[in-house]
Amino acid sequence: MSIKIRSFFYKDLPVLIDLLNKTYSGSYEFVPYSEERLRPWIQEGKLKILMAVENSRILGTVTYNDGQWGEEIRWLAVNENLDQKTIENELVKEAEKYVKSEKVFTAIDAGSPKINDWIERGYRLEGGLYHMIAKLNGIKPLLEIPEGVILRSLKPEGEKEFVEVVNAAFGWERMQLGTIQKWKADYPPFSEEWIHLAEICGKIVSVVASRPDVNYNKAFNGKRGYLGPAATLSEHRNKNLASALTLRAMNFLFNKGMDSVALHTSEQNIPSVTLLSKLGFKVSHNWKFLRKYLRC
Repeated sequence: MSIKIRSFFYKDLPVLIDLLNKTYSGSYEFVPYSEERLRPWIQEGKLKILMAVENSRILGTVTYNDGQWGEEIRWLAVNENLDQKTIENELVKEAEKYVKSEKVFTAIDAGSPKINDWIERGYRLEGGLYHMIAKLNGIKPLLEIPEGVILRSLKPEGEKEFVEVVNAAFGWERMQLGTIQKWKADYPPFSEEWIHLAEICGKIVSVVASRPDVNYNKAFNGKRGYLGPAATLSEHRNKNLASALTLRAMNFLFNKGMDSVALHTSEQNIPSVTLLSKLGFKVSHNWKFLRKYLRC
């Protein structure tokens, strides 16, 4: 078998869609890939898609993504055949050449046999991600917060401070200016009122953003909201601010007609998982992170 790996061309899009749908159709809360869904991601320019071909026949694909969570092998999809593992290994090896930092990661369903394949490629398990969901069946009472704290929605002119607080709390550039405008386009009827914040002496110190879970609702005819990012400045933690804002956001979504709410949080963030469990969230799915250190 003579395999050649080349960059993706737009004419490959139908084959790419077919490969992804065949590979991931049984995955958790699977939403079928389509040209409408993939085209914006491709046009953003953050994805490097590679195709494995033999005599012009496409055998498989891999996607490298330099996103907000780091450098990632996002998709790996190969037609089932006797040399599937060989093709997968060659694709991953080629994708790793685009990694600019010292490490790259991928996310795999907890318990998947594919985890062993990634370990054989030199990746190792390092933490994971929870998808947590809570039912919305009524208005929840807010928790007591320190005197002088004001809970409110973001004002239209407040994006800059909102972004600054999120990035300061995360310790890296989690968000950029212009994100709210993008959310308005991607998650109608989202507006600034969907962003909940705690203010002390006129300064934002804690935030929780809420949005409609558009892709899920469209694919599964659902009425689910989504929370994130949530961030509190370090000097204002342990004051019930994150809990109060999360409850405020849940009540807001309930009043918007949502019957459930979802979010993602690191399985290693024990304080967050504990807080969310007390508010009624339960783990619905678990992904494991596998990382490879390329330049030690």
